[in-house]
Order: sequence, then structure tokens, then C-alpha cells
Amino acid sequence: MPQNHHFPQHLQRHALHNEVHARPPEAMSAPLAISHVVMACDAAQRDASRAHVAALLGDHHLPQPDAHSTYIRMDLGAFRIRWEMHTEFVTWTFMRPLEVAGFGERDPATAIQVVPQEWLQALPGQCLTALHLWVLPTSVFGASSLVKHVLLEDTLVASTVADGHGEVYTDFAIHADSFSRMVLLAGGMTPRRLGRLVQRLLEIETYRMAALLGLPAAREASQVLAHAERELAELAQSIRSANRDQEPQLLDRLTRLAGKVESQYADTHSRFSASAAYFELVDKRIEDISESRLAGMQTIGEFMERRLTPARSTCEWATRRQDALSQRVSRVSNLLRTRVEIEQQLSSQALLTTMNRRQDLQLKLQSTVEGLSVAAITYYIVGLVGYLAKGAQKVGWPFSAESTTAVAIPLVAVAVWWSLRRVHHSIAGKVGSA
Repeated sequence: MPQNHHFPQHLQRHALHNEVHARPPEAMSAPLAISHVVMACDAAQRDASRAHVAALLGDHHLPQPDAHSTYIRMDLGAFRIRWEMHTEFVTWTFMRPLEVAGFGERDPATAIQVVPQEWLQALPGQCLTALHLWVLPTSVFGASSLVKHVLLEDTLVASTVADGHGEVYTDFAIHADSFSRMVLLAGGMTPRRLGRLVQRLLEIETYRMAALLGLPAAREASQVLAHAERELAELAQSIRSANRDQEPQLLDRLTRLAGKVESQYADTHSRFSASAAYFELVDKRIEDISESRLAGMQTIGEFMERRLTPARSTCEWATRRQDALSQRVSRVSNLLRTRVEIEQQLSSQALLTTMNRRQDLQLKLQSTVEGLSVAAITYYIVGLVGYLAKGAQKVGWPFSAESTTAVAIPLVAVAVWWSLRRVHHSIAGKVGSA
């Protein structure tokens, strides 16, 4: 009997483990009518979609989804519903059995016809994709009968899929009912394999439209980028001939341009990144269906390569153009800032040179003042000594006042000079230590 080991569990272990089982394909059997609707939604509309599907399930007395549900698959009797919530859109897939008799002779029945119409019209969001897919059990329905009432001959695309076990026909056109159309002729595929194939075909159409959301943004960005590139070229030319007084104004214009470019980059970067991811998913799903050519027909992969490549290139070019422009603006800004900084350093150096000259003059002036101070102080002290000598003669001082004054002059001058130097050095030392 195996032991039950109780290791400390990561909080997200079970959620991450179950992620590989999220949105699994379901087993399907032909004949089958499928209607697939993709609604572009914001956060509020995604929450409203969960409430909308809950209302439908409530009307059929079925269990309600919880507040965090992102996937629901349920049988409502007359039809099956598959609801999936994604980051930018919500998918609604309706399925019901199909009567094969007379399929190619008239407009075929659809799965959406049996869905409550009032409820259907209230789907939250904006319709991005709407597709009718009919899964037929055999290939007895030739392309001619399909084209007659179901698909348009002028834009017909077809190929064998699932390594030759099926044939898929579509025209990539929006018909009068606002739905695109696709027909899958399934041979001897198992229900599981058929379910996987159907899901990939639906995802090709879903991701194709989601990827193209980046095209209008790329076209709009191209106009903004063209104007910004012209303005940057003008600024670069102006910087070459600008004088010092014009540099602050140019730097301000360049800063504003950088802000404009970065703002536009922030607005579109996520859209272009999402489109690139969706384009890759389209490529992967086309690879997964393992298609090969039908005689005289264009394959889905060839159609996508020819028709999607320009849109993909436009989005990729807009992304590269944004990156290049942002780098150019940064380089020009750095050059202008460097130029301004160098001029500021030169100005600071000139100012320091002027201050040094002034300091030298101050030192010379200070030396002059110190010399005058020594003479003045000596003069007054010697005067006092003379008065003292005159008074001292009356009490017996042997020398005359004039002789005493003459002798005192050099002694007093040296003493005054030495005292002033002591004071000067003391003050200089305190300033240096501070």
C-alpha cells in the first residue's frame, strides 16, 4: 500500500496543475451545427458575461457558476453551450445535432436558431467574430453543392485536414446574417479527435480577428510617428546651429517630444504585443490541423500567409519604428544635455577663475592692509612710549625721550607684525578645519 506523504503544499499547486486541463476540447460526433460568437469585452463586460450565462442556466434550472468561473460547458437540451472568458474577449459556442438531408440544397439550419433570441441579443460586449460551422459525417457533399447555397465560390478556400481524414471549406466572408461560414467534412475520425479539430478551426477564426485588432492602432500610430520623426529631424538640425541662449528652449521642445513618443508607445505597446501573440497562435493552430492541398484550391495556411502577412508586417513595423524613434529621441536628448552640461562646466570654470583672481587681489589687498596696520599700530604704540619716556625722565630715566622712542620703533614694529601674523594664521587654521 503506497504511503501518503504530507509535504508542505504550495498555495497555487492545485490551481497551476489544473491549468493543463482548462478549456479541454470535448468529444463531438457528426452531423453537427455549431455557432461560434466572440464578444470583445472590458473588465465590466466580462463580469456581465458571467452573469448573463448564469441567467441562462438559471432559466433551465441548472447549477450556477461561481464568481471566479472562466469556463462553462453545459447541455441545455435543445443545444449545448460552451462559454469561455479570456483576457480581451468572451467566446460563446452553441452546438446542436444537424439534419443532413438537403444540406447543400438550401441555407442550412444553424445552432443559434434554437438559442433564446432575446437573451442572445443581450450578449455583453461588441461582436468581434461570428461563425457558423457545420460538421458533416462524410464527403458525399461536393464542393459544388457547398458553394451553391452555403459558401461563396469567388473566395472559396479548402484543404484536407487531420492528415487527410477530413476536408474543410470556408470563404472568409461575412454573409447576410453577419456570420462567416465553414464546412467540415469529417471521415473516420474519433469523437475526441474531431472535437480537437473543431476547436482549432474555431480558434483560427477567433485569433485571426483578435490579431487584426492591432492593425488600426498601427495605422494610427504611423501618422503620429511620422509627425514625431519630422519634428525630431527639425530639432536635430536646430541643435547643430543653436547658440547658448536657444538651448533651453530646444531642450524643452525635445522633452515634450520625448513625452509624446513615450505616451504613444505606452498606449499601443500592449496592443501590438497582444497582436503578435495572436498571430503566433494562428500559425500554431494552422500547423495543428495538419492540412494539405485539395486539387485547384487554396489552403487556409496559404490564404492566411497572403492576407495576414501585410497586416502582421504593419504591426511589427510600427513596433520597430516606435522603438527606433524612442532610441533616437533619447540619443538626441543626451547629446543636447551633454552640450548644455559642458557649457555649464565651462561657465563654472570661468567663474572659478574669476573668483581665484579676486581672491588673489583680496590677499594682496589684505597684505597691504596688514602692512599699513603694522605701521599705524607701531606709530600709536611708539607715541605712547614717547609719552612714557618723557614722564620717566622726571623720575630718573637716564635716556632722552627721543632716544627711547627711536629704539622702541623697530622693537614695537616687529612685535606688532609678529602678533598680526599669529592672529592671521590662527584664523586661517580655524577656517580650514571648518
